[in-house]
Amino acid sequence: MRILIVGINFAPELTGVGKYTGEMAAWLARLGHSVTMVTAPPYYPSWQVGPGYRRWGWRRERWKGCTVIRCPLYVPRRVSGIGRLIHVASFSLSSIAAAIAAALRAKPDLVVAIAPTLMSSPVTLAIARLSGAKTWLHVQDFEVEVAAQLDLFPYIGLRRVAVAFERYLLQRFNLVSSISSKMVDRLVVKGAAKDRCVLFPNWVDIDAIRPIDHDNPLRRELQLPEGRTIALYAGSMGEKHGLEILIDAARRLARADDAQSASLLILVAGDGPERLRLQALAQDLPNIRFIDLQPVERLNELLNLADIHLLPQRADIADLVMPSKLGPMLASGRPVIATVAPETQLSAALAGSGVIVPPGDAAALVRAIQRLIADPALRQRLGRTARHQAESELNAEQVLNQMEGRLRTLAGRGEPRYRDAALIAVAPVAEISAADPRGE
Repeated sequence: MRILIVGINFAPELTGVGKYTGEMAAWLARLGHSVTMVTAPPYYPSWQVGPGYRRWGWRRERWKGCTVIRCPLYVPRRVSGIGRLIHVASFSLSSIAAAIAAALRAKPDLVVAIAPTLMSSPVTLAIARLSGAKTWLHVQDFEVEVAAQLDLFPYIGLRRVAVAFERYLLQRFNLVSSISSKMVDRLVVKGAAKDRCVLFPNWVDIDAIRPIDHDNPLRRELQLPEGRTIALYAGSMGEKHGLEILIDAARRLARADDAQSASLLILVAGDGPERLRLQALAQDLPNIRFIDLQPVERLNELLNLADIHLLPQRADIADLVMPSKLGPMLASGRPVIATVAPETQLSAALAGSGVIVPPGDAAALVRAIQRLIADPALRQRLGRTARHQAESELNAEQVLNQMEGRLRTLAGRGEPRYRDAALIAVAPVAEISAADPRGE
């Protein structure tokens, strides 16, 4: 197949949507498909354009068998509601000419839009209509509702326009997918035809991310004593994550008078617009430490620092997003504590592999941490279930092969060309985000 993908986030971004879009594109290219990606320079999660890239100007490169076209992008210094709107609008406008030129050159069988951002979807629909291609919209999060919950719309009228625009677009794609079953159900509620909606969960390379049963060199480099229990949050630091609860929990644990609480270190690894504020809130706490997100080749070592994974989430955006970091957490074979309501998709996903506590309840989070610190056998049992869940439900080969087959059927290209697993895995998925920004 000839596939054209339009999306604002792409490799070499290490977290979030860009990581998964990059891995999917490289996977399709390895299966012999011709893949063209229209995207922006990498900027997430730091909200700064990455080294070797520039904000303005177009650029073409080759990466992992894909043709990549980078388009100009406005990245705000301060991530506000208006700033975000201008940010996504800048890519939507700058990508129009690039997407049209790519379609004329590639003559695609399939045109793919990745949300966020929905603002780019009209051009993908127009290109598909002109070229006779099929269309696929993949929704990583419901950006309109998330923006509303975070009060990013300055005017109520603008929100109404955005909701109507979203509904209009969902009704016009041949295939619409999302990353959890409740998010797929929400697509139908929003207007997408039920028979066109499918589940396409974020995956994990279970060979690249796996439990380490030997000394962890990253632990030595960070000078973390072997006897100290580590509760790890690893990922982006934005408004929708509700990371203030980690500061509150660290403060409560610092005041506890038991030896187990005193042995705990909350390790926060990552970057994002909220990092400096969070560090300022935690500057007087000895039991919380911030470090940079590690390069992809050290991601397994980072995740294996954890005795417990922490996954905070704001209550008002539950089931509007599904944390992309969950799969790697589970694959590392460690239990997860999530701040989420019992009826949510994330709660169901952690059945048997984690502990849930009410969103915003720092006292309940502390109790859950103390419980797992005190019961190593429970940690091991939950960790084994987590690993099994990653292997059976989120295995990259299984998830990506199934979607590739569906896309071939959609484009009228016959049965999926599944290769032998050993051949498919020539280049591990986890290596994809580590590509040289200059191309192949």
